[in-house]
Amino acid sequence: MTQPRLARQIATGRMYARQEGGDLQVPSITTIIGCEANDLGGWYGYSAAQALAADPQLPDALRDSRRRRALVNHAAKAAERHRDQAAQRGDRVHDYCEQLALRAMGREHRVEEARQDLADHHESRFADSADKWWELYRPEPLAAEITVWNSTVGYAGTLDLVARIGGKVCLIDYKTRGTDRSGRVKAPDPKVVTQLVAGLKAEESLVDAATGQWEPWAYGDAEVLMAVAIGETEALTVQAVPDHLPVHWFKFCALAKVWARSTDLEAAGVQLRPLAPPPLEDNPTGRTGGVPQSATARTVEGPAVD
Repeated sequence: MTQPRLARQIATGRMYARQEGGDLQVPSITTIIGCEANDLGGWYGYSAAQALAADPQLPDALRDSRRRRALVNHAAKAAERHRDQAAQRGDRVHDYCEQLALRAMGREHRVEEARQDLADHHESRFADSADKWWELYRPEPLAAEITVWNSTVGYAGTLDLVARIGGKVCLIDYKTRGTDRSGRVKAPDPKVVTQLVAGLKAEESLVDAATGQWEPWAYGDAEVLMAVAIGETEALTVQAVPDHLPVHWFKFCALAKVWARSTDLEAAGVQLRPLAPPPLEDNPTGRTGGVPQSATARTVEGPAVD
């Protein structure tokens, strides 16, 4: 997949600059959405237990405490390994889909190379599913891997595909997904709607990364927001329900504020400091004394809480 030329990963998330070599100014769409809490404890625990149970070294390690500890440590990182492998596979599938769009647009492409990369990782069936989707939906690509920017809220992102399908302009996001026990590809997470809405609400799109040239976003009136889950057995296409889009936009704007305030707090440094008890001479009666005035909290100004 073509990496956005203006994006860079830092401690606070993925950030975008206005031009190559410029200062990083705003977070990515996915970084903002990542502020929403996710409880992955169950998945991490299951991944570790599954990795340990399937390890062929387990019987011998049960009789050796050192080997047992090493095996447990290795199993504990199973979720991270699975996540990284899935991310790499997703990059390869996205790359193949991007090359299909470039070929359809008559531009320079690497379709054969991208498909071979999938084959080398025993992932050709994902390419087959992507090919089938193109045959069924017959998209007319208008832009592929296009970077967009919103200065009002403060974010940027790179959209997988803008295409005309059935006469309607569609914003499309690809998701590489596994299959369930019946062999059907798993549906995308509803968070993809928030991601697509943020793309729809962009104000500018990138023309030239080297010079930092931008133009008004031409597809803010796209009629369909679409996610395509690409799996080994099929590609599942879903549309964001139009009536729910305003709520997703309000949610995204709220998460953008959470990201900004969290970043401010991280930059501020230590948030808690030790507090000693009051001196004995200030408490002659033995009753519980108050905290010295210099240590009391200042008035906190903020939004009212109902």
